[in-house]
Amino acid sequence: MLRKLDASSLLDFIAGQIADTDAQWSLGTFGAIAEFMRDPDEPAAVERSEAAVSAVTARGGIRLHVPAGLRPIAFETVTTQAWSQRVAFCLPERDSAMGQRAVLTELGPDTQALRAEDRGATVFDLGLDVLQVDACIRTAHKAHAAKLRECVGRSLFEPGNPAMGLVLSFSPHRVFATRCGRVEVYQPIPEPGATSPMGPHTHVLPKLLAHRRTHAATEPIPRGWVSCALLYPAHPLRDGLGRGRPFDMVRYSTFQRLLSRYGDIEHLKLKRNVAKAIAAGVGPSAIAMPDNRYAQASIRIALRQLKASDGPSENLTHWFAAHDRASDSDEADAGMREA
Repeated sequence: MLRKLDASSLLDFIAGQIADTDAQWSLGTFGAIAEFMRDPDEPAAVERSEAAVSAVTARGGIRLHVPAGLRPIAFETVTTQAWSQRVAFCLPERDSAMGQRAVLTELGPDTQALRAEDRGATVFDLGLDVLQVDACIRTAHKAHAAKLRECVGRSLFEPGNPAMGLVLSFSPHRVFATRCGRVEVYQPIPEPGATSPMGPHTHVLPKLLAHRRTHAATEPIPRGWVSCALLYPAHPLRDGLGRGRPFDMVRYSTFQRLLSRYGDIEHLKLKRNVAKAIAAGVGPSAIAMPDNRYAQASIRIALRQLKASDGPSENLTHWFAAHDRASDSDEADAGMREA
């Protein structure tokens, strides 16, 4: 059962995270996401009302609100070298649905744009045919809009459709919207094969979209619920720019408290039991590897966190050999950065 929170308390939590420049956000689905982040010294217009909170920089912006029924779910996942930590803001599947358009569609002027100067620009839904996000582009350039109108009604991935090439060449704003907010990206789209820029950016990956998932299988979202926004709180091993840093116990403890409030308490207990066994000098046979993939991940994460906080030890090495072999494969987590 997901914990119910009043909207005001939840908005307070979201506002605190938006104010933290080391926290980052994404809105989207498996294979198509928009990410928002900002540098510590980057100028930003941060606003809070009774209904929403927003932050806008020269590179992009985010606005979030709390629809009825929104629930936070905190969890950790295994990454190549360490672990990630996230809070998914979820709605029941029936309440998460957006336009679900399957062809390029003109939506008209963007009256909900974060900046006043963008509210007359024209929005086109890319038509990705996904459940919980409208993945759109926005342009104030009349000639660009006219060219895109010639492709309206066709799938973006239809053979011979020039729409994707136009989008890449025009590099319009990207606007991704869900039932709990929107992310806007103003930075140019990188050239094919180039690395995504630092700061706000988007990913649209057709091969992953073809799986028609609402989230990666590594994310323990309960059946019947859908993530409408993802928060990446400040990580104990990385700064807001993704650079390595010495282990930060305050950041670690802060997220463990979030796990105890919004996460799976059984997996948290499993991590604690692993830590107690290792501290007592007990070998890895004390805890058998469970069949559940999320419980398996909890053991692996516990080991990695102990190594980061306390350093290596002979007993910890034995636990790694038994429960976190290098040959184990982790499912790709589309668009999500690793710790």
